[in-house]
Amino acid sequence: MDHRPGCAVLSPDRMLALATAALFLLAFTMFRSLLAVAAARSDAVSRLKHRRRNGLIVRAERKLRAIASGPTERLSLLLESARAGIGPAAFLGLSVLLALTGGAAGALAVQTVKGAVVAAALFGGLPYVVVRMTLMNRQMRSRIDFLPAVELFYQSYLSTGGRQVKIALGRMVEERRLTGPLLPVFEQLYINLSVRGDDEASLRIFSAAVGHVWADYFANLLRVALSDGVPIAENLKELIGDMRRAARADQQERNRLLEIRIANFSPILFLALFIGINLRYNPEGAWRYYVLDPHGRDMLLNAAALIFASFLMGIWLSRRRL
Repeated sequence: MDHRPGCAVLSPDRMLALATAALFLLAFTMFRSLLAVAAARSDAVSRLKHRRRNGLIVRAERKLRAIASGPTERLSLLLESARAGIGPAAFLGLSVLLALTGGAAGALAVQTVKGAVVAAALFGGLPYVVVRMTLMNRQMRSRIDFLPAVELFYQSYLSTGGRQVKIALGRMVEERRLTGPLLPVFEQLYINLSVRGDDEASLRIFSAAVGHVWADYFANLLRVALSDGVPIAENLKELIGDMRRAARADQQERNRLLEIRIANFSPILFLALFIGINLRYNPEGAWRYYVLDPHGRDMLLNAAALIFASFLMGIWLSRRRL
């Protein structure tokens, strides 16, 4: 073996650790990219027509709904509100595939049953965390713009004579006076109400996409107008007044949500800082004890599991705040 200065020699353990880390980063990056492409494609296609899916995926979703209708409906609601572009069956298939990949990578890297199980759980839960955090990011950005959006809908609703909800939504979307993250949400609501044939499901998707109590109130008003055909102009006016009065409290809630999101990423920053300092002052010892030593690899796996758990806790706390 050549130990001359300038010659970089990688041991098999080091190559295995690098390959495992690269595999995790590649899986995360590919899933984020695929999700973004699928969401963009779904938005573009849904503006032209309501797509009907056929074949194996539809049959798999039917079996899922027959076996566990409640969890499948909740997962479907999450994916549609996040505009993920895939159904529950494809999402679960991707999660299982990533779980198998993570289990194999964990078994190779840590060489223990615990390592395989924990790595499988981390990889398998990665799609859910990415979708949920993408939805939460959109919800936080939409909180500021929701009051102007309701005011714009109120104006469009009055221009129709105070009775035509779908026409008001269509005019609001087609005039493009609504900008920002809420535009695709209202577009999705208008398309679903027009072609889906299930107003209740369309309103649930809208409420989940916006993700706070004012959206639930607004959806309830639309539900009454669509089912009973009664005018809701006065109710919309009262809702706008209540939202204006609660603007300061809503700002405080946004600050708390921002604090939760910062706390989510703090374990990663501290871990990177701690390992970075050790690598800076003792690179050979840090590499030996963090990567080559089985106990070091197990410690890094435990750290990844705790960071993943902190993300799940942050998601749970953010949902309660929203």
